[in-house]
Amino acid sequence: MKAVLDASVFFLEFSVDGEVFTTPSVCDELKDIRSKGNFEKWCAAGLKVVSPERQALDRVAAAAVVSRDSGIISATDADLLALALGIDAVLYTDDFAIQNVASVLGVKTIPIQQRKAKRVHWKYRCSGCGRYFDHDGECQVCGAAIKRKLK
Repeated sequence: MKAVLDASVFFLEFSVDGEVFTTPSVCDELKDIRSKGNFEKWCAAGLKVVSPERQALDRVAAAAVVSRDSGIISATDADLLALALGIDAVLYTDDFAIQNVASVLGVKTIPIQQRKAKRVHWKYRCSGCGRYFDHDGECQVCGAAIKRKLK
């Protein structure tokens, strides 16, 4: 089994069977001595650091729009999803936004410490006038911020 590891794995003592991968952007997130030490252990055990393909990144961006997480997922999140999609791997992550987009893409996710994310539907409401929209940003009526809320 192939597995793609989010940064959360490197902050804990955690084991995964099979061939393991992560992205260069995840490596950049590892700042403290413990996570760097765990990363070195994973590398010694065969961890491969791979960049995702552009085509897979484009599919992730489209899926993030569908799940309404496009403004939420980071470039690192997109890299992880694209890599998992590109190599047909399971993605280990606790990030709910990543799990939402993964469900649209058909990428299997396994939570590390958190519960698995439930499919969430969002609504967008102006914080000023209270009108509902299908996107976040600035209200065209009153100019206040449009905020994302659970449906």
